[in-house]
Amino acid sequence: MDTENPSAPPRLQSADGANRPLSRATRRPPVRPSAHPAGVTHENTRHTTRFTVIGNHLAQHRELSLLAIGLACHLQSLPTGAAGDIKTLTARFPEGSTRIAAALRELEAHGYLRRERRRTPTGRIVTRTVSCNQPGTHRPPHSEPSPSPQPSTSSAPAPAPAPADTSTPGEGPREPRKPKKQHPLPPVPQPSCSAPALLQQATHLLAGLRHHTPGFLLSACDTEHLTPGVAAWLERDVTPTAVRRALTTDLPPEGVRRPAALLAHRLTAQFPPPPPFRTPADPPTEWYEMRNCDGCERGFRAPESQPRCHDCLPAASNGHAPS
Repeated sequence: MDTENPSAPPRLQSADGANRPLSRATRRPPVRPSAHPAGVTHENTRHTTRFTVIGNHLAQHRELSLLAIGLACHLQSLPTGAAGDIKTLTARFPEGSTRIAAALRELEAHGYLRRERRRTPTGRIVTRTVSCNQPGTHRPPHSEPSPSPQPSTSSAPAPAPAPADTSTPGEGPREPRKPKKQHPLPPVPQPSCSAPALLQQATHLLAGLRHHTPGFLLSACDTEHLTPGVAAWLERDVTPTAVRRALTTDLPPEGVRRPAALLAHRLTAQFPPPPPFRTPADPPTEWYEMRNCDGCERGFRAPESQPRCHDCLPAASNGHAPS
């Protein structure tokens, strides 16, 4: 046992490579895991039904608030077609409408939420909420097309570029798109009598809509187009208050984008029938003011020489008072 083992190192090697012997004081015992480690531990069970996949880019977002992250997770778990507006979310959660609206704006700013306006087949404009689980993967339908990529050097044929994007990557920024031309207003009913007093009353009714509904500020061109339709309603013995109520009630909650088009649609779709004593085959040739009948005190339109309405005229000619 007097022969030294030549294969054993003469001393321990330090971390920096220097051949310095380690003293007993500098040696550290191995670190053992604690029985109760600090931090988050997971106790996971595999889901087979009723689960939603949420990305860590949302669950661990650095800029979103905790309310916005939780609200995004809730919206992604909803089925297609479920209500996701502020009123429904306020009724569902204890947070108020102000905090929920702020959280929705956060998600919209970071691309996790998109709100689009759509017109239903009945002509009503509604807001559709689109929840995006990965922002940036789907481009909005009205956004500008992205620049076409550089042509590849492979032998596979490259896809044909979109017709709307004619610029190359080396060129400068494209010119902004011109605003789309608005569609013409739908046709409106035409009155059988174009008396100046009737048209003036219809014009005053349209000009006064902004005092009852602030969003209904019509231009001179739109007022000129809608005046015959309102005159046709007044010609059928509909009071101005009833016309105003039919045009400005039951509006969509998100507001009206083009009031003139909505008014033209309602003037045509809700056009009232003619009064019982007047037929389309025998329209009036002159516009008369509304006054009360001397017999039954009902309102009717007739010349000054006719003091009674059509129902009281036969009774007056026979010498009997109307019942």
